[in-house]
Amino acid sequence: MPAGATDYSQRHFSIAHDEAEILPLLREAQRLNPQLEIVATPWSPPAWMKTNDSLIGGRLIDTPQIYHSYALYLTKFIDAYRRQGVTVNAITVQNEPQNRNPAGYPGTDMSAAQEEKVIEALGPMLRSAGLKTQILAYDHNWSEHPNDIAGTPPDETMDTNDYPQEVLSSPAARWVSGAAYHCYHGDPSAMTTLHDEFPTKDVYFTECSGSQSSDPANTFSDTLKWHSRNLIIGSPRNWATTVINWNIALDPSGRPHVGGCGTCTGILTIGPGDKVTPDAEYYTLGALSCFVQPGAVRIASTSFGITGWNGEVMDVAFRDPDGTTVLVAHNENDNPEAFGVLEGDRSFTNTLPGDSLATFAWPGNPGVGQGLRELDPSGWRATASPAGPTDPCCQGDVASGAVDDDASTRFSTGNRTGARPVPPGRPRPSRAGAADRLRLRRQGDYPRPYTVTVSSDGTSWSTAVANGTGTGELTVVPLSGAPVRYVRMTLTGSSGSWWSVADVRAYVAGDR
Repeated sequence: MPAGATDYSQRHFSIAHDEAEILPLLREAQRLNPQLEIVATPWSPPAWMKTNDSLIGGRLIDTPQIYHSYALYLTKFIDAYRRQGVTVNAITVQNEPQNRNPAGYPGTDMSAAQEEKVIEALGPMLRSAGLKTQILAYDHNWSEHPNDIAGTPPDETMDTNDYPQEVLSSPAARWVSGAAYHCYHGDPSAMTTLHDEFPTKDVYFTECSGSQSSDPANTFSDTLKWHSRNLIIGSPRNWATTVINWNIALDPSGRPHVGGCGTCTGILTIGPGDKVTPDAEYYTLGALSCFVQPGAVRIASTSFGITGWNGEVMDVAFRDPDGTTVLVAHNENDNPEAFGVLEGDRSFTNTLPGDSLATFAWPGNPGVGQGLRELDPSGWRATASPAGPTDPCCQGDVASGAVDDDASTRFSTGNRTGARPVPPGRPRPSRAGAADRLRLRRQGDYPRPYTVTVSSDGTSWSTAVANGTGTGELTVVPLSGAPVRYVRMTLTGSSGSWWSVADVRAYVAGDR
């Protein structure tokens, strides 16, 4: 609208600008991939709706007429796109609402209270128009950037690191499917925090760009590592239902852009000329998109790595609608790293090259989940002799680390293992029950010759129910299936190295 003019009823609304290139591109993308879904996010409301009469900076004018008109504007956009053959599946009402001083490109400071007012108007409008587009709250970083906190107006202090919670605690939440996040500050655990507070709302990860490293020669490796750890694995492990990158394609100089990020990288680099170069994001996204199908669910998997990176392989697992199991694993180390996988009665081992991301997929097995049932490890306790390492590096590696349902912690003997008894611990279910199999996951080594005995009272121990020698990542110990409350493993052979165990699980036949 011309300066000083208004259009509360949106009589002049038009998407003519989008008809030349944007809509044809979207239609072509949907033709190539009919399963494509679209999330729309505005960088700014129309300038005439804002306090500074500009697309850059400012706020929505705080009047009911403006909230209603902006909701009508968004509704007309979604409906106009639908009429052009493009379905907008989800929308956020403001991109990065706490970025109050965008560097030359459109942006808006929108408090949670203002976002709630827009959503309260938008939700009923979408329903009345027969539009099924989902509304997502927030659409900003895992935690608020210090620069944004420094510029927080007095009436927005309650939003600091609490913005999505504010929206989802308000009456507007009835119109909201979930909250959306970006990657530019904080870490993915913020999404688990939100999920735990609002378990009926979905979590979406909607934006992250790679960036040129200080040494451009390291950009590919640095991006592969960070995106693998935080986006491809870290985000789904923290309840994200989507992983979306920004940008799709840029030229070798990182253009085009309209200000803000001059060092961002794309999924593809186009140029010089018609040359197309896949960037690290192409491969990280492919680790999911080539194998994890729409409708898949993330399933529990033991991960030795963490988003903060502790030197171990990190993973995430999914179950596709056709029953296929998909496992994505990342080795951030420079050197190769071996790991083992056990699902039900099937297992395999593999060695990941240094600085690599790999996806493994195998068909469903009707026996998995029927032949063996994993026992709930809640309440298990463990003791050990020796209690743990005396070396200052590892004094936290005590027995409880083997049975805490956290593979990033462990028990270590702390010395070279000898022929004398060295019981690593006693995983103890909350009550006595049958057990048919015990599984131990190593963290750097494996048990040499061992004997396993069991007890129902912790005093009287059976004769050996199993003898064996570990050989790699997984040690699987067959048990008798009799009621058991305590399990003791005693090392009976010598080794020149420590023994560590990071994860202990017990299984029972599925029909019991």
